[in-house]
Amino acid sequence: MLTWQWTRFAGLSGDDVYDMLALRSTIFVVEQDCVYLDPDGLDRQSWHLLGRDARGALLAYVRVCDPGVKYEPPSIGRVVVNPSQRGTGLGHVLIAEALRRCDDTWPGRPNRIGAQAHLQGFYGRHGYVAVGETYLEDGIVHIDMERPAS
Repeated sequence: MLTWQWTRFAGLSGDDVYDMLALRSTIFVVEQDCVYLDPDGLDRQSWHLLGRDARGALLAYVRVCDPGVKYEPPSIGRVVVNPSQRGTGLGHVLIAEALRRCDDTWPGRPNRIGAQAHLQGFYGRHGYVAVGETYLEDGIVHIDMERPAS
């Protein structure tokens, strides 16, 4: 059972920011062996969804950019689950929770993402469909995907 925190950047504590950047770096920089600047200037213009266990450990995180910041619709990104939770289904729980929050915050709006191409099936299970051609971002093949408004 996770406790979810949905907040703007200003609502994050110093520990929250440290934990989210550490988890994001563990996956996107170290594990994926990709050197890039993760704090890309969008965190301050976004919502943040953090999932913590009973001990307070950050196990799941996603950033949601406001409409017009990354894409015209709101956009989920920086989706990450602690490696200790792989294979538990937590990634699907995280996306479902993020989409619920998006639907509550921006009713009647689609959601657009820049997904790593190998995760099309994962996001497809949540209603996303590929839009356009694949492209290279930070050395990883990506594709834009959009989930229609619910």
